[in-house]
Amino acid sequence: MASPEQPPQPLLFLIGDTGGGHRSAAAAVAQALERALPGRFVPVIWDPLRGPDVARPLRWFAGLYGPCIRLTPWLWWLFWRTSDSPRVLAAVRHTIMAPVYGSVARAAESCRPALIVAFHPMTADPAVRARDRGGVLPPVVTVITDLITAHLSWRDAPVDRVVVPSEEMAARCAKDDAEPDRFVPLGLPVAAEFCQPPLDEAERKELKRELGVQGDFLVVLTGGAEGSGGLRRRAAAILRQVDNVDVAVICGRNRSLKRRVARMAGRSGGGRLTAHGFVGNMPDWLRCADVVVGKAGPGTIAEATCCGAPLVLTSYVPGQEKGNAQFVTGAGAGVFAPRPRQLAAEIGRLRRDPDALAAMRAASVRVSRPRAAADIARFLAGMSGEQLGRDTGRDLLPTLIAD
Repeated sequence: MASPEQPPQPLLFLIGDTGGGHRSAAAAVAQALERALPGRFVPVIWDPLRGPDVARPLRWFAGLYGPCIRLTPWLWWLFWRTSDSPRVLAAVRHTIMAPVYGSVARAAESCRPALIVAFHPMTADPAVRARDRGGVLPPVVTVITDLITAHLSWRDAPVDRVVVPSEEMAARCAKDDAEPDRFVPLGLPVAAEFCQPPLDEAERKELKRELGVQGDFLVVLTGGAEGSGGLRRRAAAILRQVDNVDVAVICGRNRSLKRRVARMAGRSGGGRLTAHGFVGNMPDWLRCADVVVGKAGPGTIAEATCCGAPLVLTSYVPGQEKGNAQFVTGAGAGVFAPRPRQLAAEIGRLRRDPDALAAMRAASVRVSRPRAAADIARFLAGMSGEQLGRDTGRDLLPTLIAD
């Protein structure tokens, strides 16, 4: 714990509530820091895109991300692809995203952080600007929360270090950078609750009963925080084509989707289908699931693999998520089934083939990075001046991923 002579050090964590992954990653690292060094740091999680001090036009624009990826994904791809060039990205930063710079500067001035960490691509360059304007120059670190493909906005800001989720992304990013050692492959951080050892069959069955699931085969459908990916149609296809499976649809903050799935559950009867909003026990659902179905979001993949869950991916956000599906299928941890009928056929096949399901579960465990949040926490502590010795770090890692 911090002593009177050594007060807690503030850390500024910059996020954007465009989807839930940026906030979840920041919260996971904050949790890991507190477990490693209780009371030594005070992470301040700040949203300069949709926070209370942000101009209304920017809040409105950032809020379009969820509806855009659900309803017009091609439009999001067009923006993502066009802005993945220095000239267009500079224009975006100086127009639409200009208020972000002022918000980050005010947050840095207010909390005087020992370290600034950007968990959203549009906050990295404003973090560097805030650092350079201040009298004290804290290090700036970017933590990339995309899994395979990194947009230019993640890579081009002159931060001190960039934490990337894999060696492969580090190598690709280093090709375009004069300082390749800036990129540190530590994984994608998820909360400790997702990082317990995978359950065996008997333990999964017991947890299903605790969650109110009566059947022996559970399919969990999730579309991330936005509830995207056509979950209602996919749930309906599974119910029509596959017998003896229970389906739980996690709708996130998509209230309209939850209402529609709940009505469908009422009409179908039998209790096979349940609708849930933004749940606080998502680790339990993933840990007991026989199959997890959803879009190829980086957070969903990282959480599901840490829980050892087989994946059936149905869609991806064009641009940053395209490579995620290839990563999962290439590792043998899941399959890609974009059409509802294909999805139902895959669920039926896995229901009948326990050996194939077990192989996918084992592959899911192999590609997981349950120590990512702990490793990133230790790295950030070192960047802020709180050096952890090698032996101390080894001793702390089991604690960070335990209850």
